[in-house]
Amino acid sequence: MYPCATCFVIHHRRHFPSLAFPDFIRPSAKHKVALTKTAKKTRDHKTNYVDAVRLAIDANDRVYLFSYENMRSNHFKDVRLHFRGGGGQTAMSDDDDGGGDVGGGRLFLGKNKLLQIALGRTPEDEYSDNLHRLSGRLSGSVGILCTSMDAALVEGYFAKLRVEDYARANTISPETVRLSRAAVETHPVSMVEQFRKLGLPVEVKNGRVAFVGGREEYEVCREGQELSVEQCKILVHMGVKLAAFRIDLVCRWEKEDGAVEEF
Repeated sequence: MYPCATCFVIHHRRHFPSLAFPDFIRPSAKHKVALTKTAKKTRDHKTNYVDAVRLAIDANDRVYLFSYENMRSNHFKDVRLHFRGGGGQTAMSDDDDGGGDVGGGRLFLGKNKLLQIALGRTPEDEYSDNLHRLSGRLSGSVGILCTSMDAALVEGYFAKLRVEDYARANTISPETVRLSRAAVETHPVSMVEQFRKLGLPVEVKNGRVAFVGGREEYEVCREGQELSVEQCKILVHMGVKLAAFRIDLVCRWEKEDGAVEEF
């Protein structure tokens, strides 16, 4: 008996070379196995995250729930540094596991379900009185700030926080943008081909970039419409910023009496 059909063919080809055997039987191909895989976050990691949130609650006087728009890592890094006394992380992450509670507080975002567990979803399992009221609003683009900084200073900081930035593809344009002839004339003629690929109807005229047909302006995007990749690139070239990174406070919880104030 032969352990497999392949062994049978190999044996008979060796001893009976004059006989014809089908070529459809082939030794099984060796499969490449990836040696590096992204490890799933373990239960210990999740437990440590919940513990970190609760430690931050214990170490501070109040907790803010906030929402954010047009998240940008470089701008959010500045917010983290503001509440950590100028130290800590130099890049955005979805939590604040690095370092201790240096400075004025600690921010957490990106793990709403774990934050709900840390705060508690119901009056029966909440970590402290009335934290379940914040937990119930943890959905979408939100996070929490645990801080002992004076409430007026915190709220004043976020009231002024607004950083203009370039819009990204698939977002809705907040306004209609029209480019004037003067706006494109300032660019070098070497950009003409690139502008054409992005959909701008331009040409070289009298040694300058101009709209085709002598038109005076061109509408790049319209208010309320979704922006394409090409439109966003045009806006970047023209220095037009339609997005604004901002953080809005939703409510505040006070450890002293469990009071929750909505904004």
